[in-house]
Amino acid sequence: MNKHEIVVGNRKIGANHPPFIIAEMSGNHNQSLEQALEIVEAAAQAGAHALKIQTYTADTMTINSDNPDFYIEDQNSLWKNRTLYDLYDEAHTPWGWHKAIFDRCKELGMIGFSTPFDETAVDFLESLGVECYKIASFENTDVALLRKVASTGKPMIVSTGMASIAELDELVRTVREAGGNDLVLLKCTSSYPASPENSNIRTIPHMQQLFDVQIGLSDHTLGIGVAVASVAMGATVIEKHFTLNRADGGVDAEFSLEPAEMRSLVEETERAWQGLGTIFYGATEREMGSLKFRRSLYVVKDMKVGEVLKADNLRAIRPGYGLSPKHLELLLGQKVRKDVSKGTPASYDIIMD
Repeated sequence: MNKHEIVVGNRKIGANHPPFIIAEMSGNHNQSLEQALEIVEAAAQAGAHALKIQTYTADTMTINSDNPDFYIEDQNSLWKNRTLYDLYDEAHTPWGWHKAIFDRCKELGMIGFSTPFDETAVDFLESLGVECYKIASFENTDVALLRKVASTGKPMIVSTGMASIAELDELVRTVREAGGNDLVLLKCTSSYPASPENSNIRTIPHMQQLFDVQIGLSDHTLGIGVAVASVAMGATVIEKHFTLNRADGGVDAEFSLEPAEMRSLVEETERAWQGLGTIFYGATEREMGSLKFRRSLYVVKDMKVGEVLKADNLRAIRPGYGLSPKHLELLLGQKVRKDVSKGTPASYDIIMD
């Protein structure tokens, strides 16, 4: 096994395997368990390998306060003028739904897991036997939470939005010291939606070199272009928000993929991964049959013994059974040693000594 290869459920994650695709439900269930289960089914049909939810309540995230600190003031935000408490109360996935969602994932061959936002959520998820954990960007400096999750010994996938190199170094050291050996960091831009210009996916190989762990992408851009490109940068995990239909609304719907787009993400990231291959020059095994269609030197007019090879009777054409075109200058001006018919591949055997 590759030293960085990670096993989650029945899937292996690493450079030698297709990208691990996570469909993030978040609050797109719009407080309907029926819709949540439809999202699970649509994700499975689209080919996603895992479905992720979030485990919190408004009270585990924040407090209900009219203090201006607790309002979203950014007028460009999807959630402008709302209180944090109100937003989280709408967006949270009721804890009583978790088992039904995870069971449906298992039935459909997907890995169901979650993002805990405090230690009580970790204990709850442990009681449900989740196989891995996600840490959100806004919690990647919560050392106590990192330790708690790492102590389970299960694989951790951590978004790195807003984190400096120093903060990421502390994150990685904290996880490792607490027993977390299987760690994936996700390059992430914590704006919603994010722009391609701010995605900076060239950071992926640099982050891998710095921290010697697998790197993926938590992608909030629209479409799949950035995610597909990230695979070329070495991403082994792709997380994208997912909804049945953006027109249904929901806290994250605007930057979520619909089912057909998720199917394209799964297919195109796998194609991108396949296309990476290895460093290779020359004809591949599948190309060997194509070598005969290269250009080579052919006699293109009937010739009598003693006639001189010239530009009008010796040309570089397809197919490739004659001498390489690089021999053209050496043959021009030479006399043929026998009658040669049009369509004869050129060789040194046809010229006089």
